[in-house]
Amino acid sequence: MTLNNKSQIIRIISYSVVAITFAFLINNILTCWYDWPGIKKLYANYELFGFKKLNKPLDSSTIMFCYLQFLFYIISIAAVISYIFKTPEQNLNKDSEIFASLSAYIIRSAFWAVFILGVVDIIISFLAVERLLEVIFNEKIKFKLISAEFRISFIHFPLIIVSMVVAYFTRTTGFIWLAVLVVFSEFSIVVSRFIFYYEQAFMGDLVRFWYAALFLFASSYALIHEGHVRVDVLYTSFSESKKAWTNTIGSSIFGIPLCLCIIFLGMSSKASIINSPLLAFEVTQQGSSGLYLKYLMAAYLAIFAVSMLTQFTSYFMSNTYKILENSKS
Repeated sequence: MTLNNKSQIIRIISYSVVAITFAFLINNILTCWYDWPGIKKLYANYELFGFKKLNKPLDSSTIMFCYLQFLFYIISIAAVISYIFKTPEQNLNKDSEIFASLSAYIIRSAFWAVFILGVVDIIISFLAVERLLEVIFNEKIKFKLISAEFRISFIHFPLIIVSMVVAYFTRTTGFIWLAVLVVFSEFSIVVSRFIFYYEQAFMGDLVRFWYAALFLFASSYALIHEGHVRVDVLYTSFSESKKAWTNTIGSSIFGIPLCLCIIFLGMSSKASIINSPLLAFEVTQQGSSGLYLKYLMAAYLAIFAVSMLTQFTSYFMSNTYKILENSKS
C-alpha cells in the first residue's frame, strides 16, 4: 500500500468519525426535542443488534422517519468520501488545520455565549431580586422574565445564535478574558459581602457558571498548544518520531474513544445526563434570585466532548502526517 493510499484511508476514517458524531447530534435534537422516533426503534422493530422486539410494531409513517434519521449517517459518510476523492492532493496536515479551526470556532461560540448570557441573566436576576422588573416593565412581562421557559426560549437561545455569529467574525478564543471575569466576579462577591453586606444567589451562580466554562472549554485549546500536563518522565526524552507515535496512539486509543463515550452515553436518551437538564430547562434551586443557566452546565459536557473530539482528530492527523513523512526518508 502506497503512502498516498494510507493517507486517504486515514482521512476517510478521521472525517467519518467527526461527521457521524455531528449526524448523531442532529438526530439527538430531532429525537429529544421534536419527538422523532430515532434509529433505536428501527433496530428494535427488526430485532437488530440485540435490541428487544417492540410490543407493537411501528407504523409506516414512523418507520419512514426512522429510515430518514438512519439516512443522515449514510449521507454523512457519503459526503466524507466524496470530499476525500475531490481533494486527493490535500495532505493530513491541512486536514488537521481544518479540524483545529472547527474546534476553535466551537470554543469561541461557547465563550461568547457564556459571557453574553452570564451578563444578561445576572442583570435580569438582579432586577427581579430588587423588585425593579415591575417598575421598568408591566406585570405581564415581569412574570414572563421570571419564567424559565420564556427566558430560555426567547432570551437565551437568540443570544446563543448571536454568539455564534460573533464568534465567526472574531479570532480570539477569549480564555484570558474569561479568567479575568471569573476573578472579577469573585472579587465583587467579597467586596459586596464584607463591605456592603450585600450577597445574592445569582452572584455565586455566575462564578460557578464562568469557572466551569473556563475549565472545560479551554481543554481543546490547551491540547493543540501542548498546554496539558503530561504525567510521565519518558515523553520529553523521546525523538520527534516517537512523540508522533505516542500522540497518534494516545489520540486514537484514549482521547477519541473517551469523547465518543461522553457524547453517545451522555445523550443516549431523554433521561441521559446531558439531555435531561436541557429538556427540563433545569435552573438554580434559588428560583428567581438565582441565574437560569444551570441547564447549560450540562451542555458544557457536550461542548467539551465535541471540541475535544475534533481537536483529538486534528492531533491524530497532524502526528500521522509526521509519521508518514518520516517513513519517506
